[in-house]
Amino acid sequence: MLLRVTDLVKTYPAPDGILPILQGINMTLEKGETLALTGESGSGKSTLLHLVGGLDQPDSGSVELEGQDIGGLDDAGRAAVRRDKVGVVFQQFNLIPSLSVAANIEFQARLSGRENAEWTQDLAARMGLSDQLSKYPEQLSGGQQQRVAIARTLAARPTLILADEPTGNLDEATADTVLELMLSLAAETEAAMLMVTHSERLAARMSRRMHLRSGRIA
Repeated sequence: MLLRVTDLVKTYPAPDGILPILQGINMTLEKGETLALTGESGSGKSTLLHLVGGLDQPDSGSVELEGQDIGGLDDAGRAAVRRDKVGVVFQQFNLIPSLSVAANIEFQARLSGRENAEWTQDLAARMGLSDQLSKYPEQLSGGQQQRVAIARTLAARPTLILADEPTGNLDEATADTVLELMLSLAAETEAAMLMVTHSERLAARMSRRMHLRSGRIA
């Protein structure tokens, strides 16, 4: 089992008390498995993704990645897990403005010690970015920046891919192409993928689906 989430609870303070976000989530994900996470806005999807990726800590419960409880790690420990095992595609691109497209794609792979120029070139070609590698993020369209962000995540060959509406800034045809690439690359590397999406069409491409409603699995 690659990922095991057990009794996960997360709340946030609110003006009128405590706001429950996740209320006892249980889920598993095996190597090579893909899971679509659906639900209305505010149902806790992005919070769950952040907890699984070690970007936040739960109030209670556990997130185990390859048997390691990442919720119990300190900041440095969680950062090491993200560097070595987890790739995250955010709704915001989070590209580094001072780096070229090529350097942005290579960034995560370089941090994890898995930089491979041939793999970078292959990813760029498959993402339709080969003629953009010397440009900077501000010179790209939103859709191009999103493809760079996805390529950066895949370049490091993560064990677990977490994607929050990864094709939200792409037209339908490009979204289908990019998702197909993400799925094929995940299969090639036996990575698992957990994807937040509002698209029924894209969710249907995943091997499983989980729906959240008010912080619970519906």
